[in-house]
Amino acid sequence: MTDTAFWWQNPCRMPDQQMGQAAQQRQQQLTKPTGALGDLEALAIRLAALQAKELPQINQPWLTLFAGDHGVVAEGVSAYPQAVTVQMLRNFLNGGAAISVLAKAQNIPLEVVDLGTVDLHLSLPNVQHLRLGPGTANFVHQPAMSVEQCQAALQAGQAAVQRAKANRADLFLAGEMGIGNTTAATALACALTGLAPAQLAGPGTGLDHSGVQQKQAVINRALQYHQDQLEAPLQALQCLGGFELAALAGAYIACAQMGIPALVDGFICTAAALCAVRLNPECQPWLLFAHAGAEQGHVLLLEQLQAKPLLHLGLRLGEGSGAALAVPIIQLACQLHTGMATFAEAAVADRPL
Repeated sequence: MTDTAFWWQNPCRMPDQQMGQAAQQRQQQLTKPTGALGDLEALAIRLAALQAKELPQINQPWLTLFAGDHGVVAEGVSAYPQAVTVQMLRNFLNGGAAISVLAKAQNIPLEVVDLGTVDLHLSLPNVQHLRLGPGTANFVHQPAMSVEQCQAALQAGQAAVQRAKANRADLFLAGEMGIGNTTAATALACALTGLAPAQLAGPGTGLDHSGVQQKQAVINRALQYHQDQLEAPLQALQCLGGFELAALAGAYIACAQMGIPALVDGFICTAAALCAVRLNPECQPWLLFAHAGAEQGHVLLLEQLQAKPLLHLGLRLGEGSGAALAVPIIQLACQLHTGMATFAEAAVADRPL
């Protein structure tokens, strides 16, 4: 393999601390008590550092939805049949999915990338069919992906961010679709953190108690089978991940390398974000976290990343829906920061020193 195969190890852009300090000083001059806007103030200051300007703006969000099937579905880990992956791709295109509604309501461009469903002959309009394989392999018995498939999926994430940048995107959102992907995300997260499946595995799309126990048992078997291959994050991703998980991880790293803040969705995206940080720790400052979901392992993964999510709505849908819901909060944080008057501008008496 050539050095270019490891593009994800290339340096990421560093936040502009000087602009962050300038934004912090501005926040202290705005017509409000110090800290009165809470987390919105910290968000605006952080975006100022990331965008390298005192008055940050989010005008062009971009959303890519990565889809792929999972061989581990054969182990009975999902409440839905595998055919739902392709059916939901059609639903995204027809505007009937939650993320379709949210994207349309906010005029956010939504692109769909089919990395590899079981139907390799699938051809849908306005979908990029990369066909990396008929879904991943069943990782209870073999690695989920070959080295080449894993690298191609990572690069698919990079390519999506390149398209976003070409369209002048200033915020990158990602969603995912793939029946069985909460199992893959949980297995990957267990390998990366050392946490047990019982701590991270939840109902996903709606498993009952016995279904969750089955999922935990399957993940335990996979962790034992691959135990000698899980020390390096890239190998863990290859053995236990999914096409869309690898694409997400690649996208998050590419965002940091290209200087675009990334808005991370729910449990599956957070597992991919954790993998991205393990692959390239420099990407972490560029990751904003949209919400704390209802999936029991999500809060634990957010703690691993020392992340403070913007919303707490009990979501467990995926698709990028939580990220889309958080976009107005981020935009309003910027508008408050840039639009409010300072005490001097408004001729309002400031606090005595």
